[in-house]
Amino acid sequence: MNDLISQFFEFLVIGLFGIILFELLFLGKKKLLLIDSITARFITDKKYSLPQLEAYKAKVEAAKQSPAWLEQVKLWFFPIVVLMIAYKIFFNQESINFPLYLVLAVFATGMISLLDVLFLKARRVATVKKLAAVPEDVTEGQELEQSVSRELSSVEYSKSFFPVLLLVLVLRSFLVEPFQIPSTSMVPTLAVGDFILVNKFTYGIRLPVVRTKVIDVTKPERGDVMVFFPPHEKRYFIKRVIGLPGDRIDYVDKQLFINGEKIPERLQAQLPANRPLFEVYEETLGTKVHQIRKDLYPVAHIERRGLVVPPGHYYMMGDNRDNSSDSRIWGFVPEENIVGEAFAIWMHWKGFGSWPDLSRIGGIE
Repeated sequence: MNDLISQFFEFLVIGLFGIILFELLFLGKKKLLLIDSITARFITDKKYSLPQLEAYKAKVEAAKQSPAWLEQVKLWFFPIVVLMIAYKIFFNQESINFPLYLVLAVFATGMISLLDVLFLKARRVATVKKLAAVPEDVTEGQELEQSVSRELSSVEYSKSFFPVLLLVLVLRSFLVEPFQIPSTSMVPTLAVGDFILVNKFTYGIRLPVVRTKVIDVTKPERGDVMVFFPPHEKRYFIKRVIGLPGDRIDYVDKQLFINGEKIPERLQAQLPANRPLFEVYEETLGTKVHQIRKDLYPVAHIERRGLVVPPGHYYMMGDNRDNSSDSRIWGFVPEENIVGEAFAIWMHWKGFGSWPDLSRIGGIE
């Protein structure tokens, strides 16, 4: 059902945008030609009394109006877009593709703005020039030029949104992207409801949507907390980098070995204190020190022996070792699926019914 509702929103938005483009391309110029004709008759009559000035402005505004149903389309377009995004955030997170929607929004508003510059603006300017024949003492305070030169509503909205959307696209695609933790797989490092920031340029600058790397910067290091697309799904995952290309990985009896060496662990606590259900360890991966969690009671944990990470791939594991879908289940992560490095928590919010918690703000170990 969620997929059907999501697809309904997408088709509705595409349809509404197509109607807006139709108005701009086929009706926009027609409207401006009508305004030009109204202005020419107004200049030819040379009757500039106040009632006639008011009548002229009323005709100009009427000429700009679209049919009632088309005005409703323009009125509801942006609220429906916002509603679609909100629905995908709160009810259908698995299928949301923010980079694609953002690119499409930038393209749409940019196209409308460009069409205005190429085809419509010159006609408005030509009509305004005709008003130069009206004596200045007559036009003073009447705002005739402003009425004629004002853009169509779809153009006005697009020109307002385009620079903002373009800035968001650049920041989100090449610098920093926000991300919300959806599961317990990274407990105790990250909790459900943590809002984190992901560095998009640490591992190289990539094009939005297609994710093609255009500038190489650095490579992931063992112990990094990384956001990526797993090989079996098209949604973001977040895990810790365990194995680099060429590493041999063994996970036996809940103990991690890399290249034959046992990874150091130090027990920190058994929780809850009165009836322990799990243990918290401090694990050291190279220079990175972080916490991991292991269940105390028997669970169907997975063992892996003799896995060698192929070139251009990485082995990922969650810090909640007995409750994580990771490379032990679905294999290695190819380099082209990397999104970025998680480096900070900026807010914790479980959702509606609770207040945002700022106490978890800080860097990610």
